[in-house]
Amino acid sequence: QVQLLESGGGLVQAGGSLRLSCAASTRTFTSYAMAWFRQAPGKEREIVAAITWSGGSTYYADSVRGRFTISRDNAKNMVYLQMNSLEHDDTAVYYCAAPGAGVAAGGRSSEYENWGQGTQVTVSS
Repeated sequence: QVQLLESGGGLVQAGGSLRLSCAASTRTFTSYAMAWFRQAPGKEREIVAAITWSGGSTYYADSVRGRFTISRDNAKNMVYLQMNSLEHDDTAVYYCAAPGAGVAAGGRSSEYENWGQGTQVTVSS
């Protein structure tokens, strides 16, 4: 199990940028692939981006590819989501998530065992 705590959400104008951070409390952070999900009101939770334990491979949803960047700092037990060129449709609660130790990051929320409490991102148009 790993405890996750997100920060960095807020209100931003369309076209602006935000960086989300996720702090992981575990001694075996490099055992975990990591991902960011988001959930807008009335919609299902969807994957935004994922990263392997080493950071050597990443995945992005089509809707954010080219605008968002996921990264991790294993020395600090941190995962980041840099969000540029934000759009109104990016408005959602953003969650940091990790599957079980040693498990590859999948695209469905049901594949993840560990979740943060979420951070609100609101993009004004």
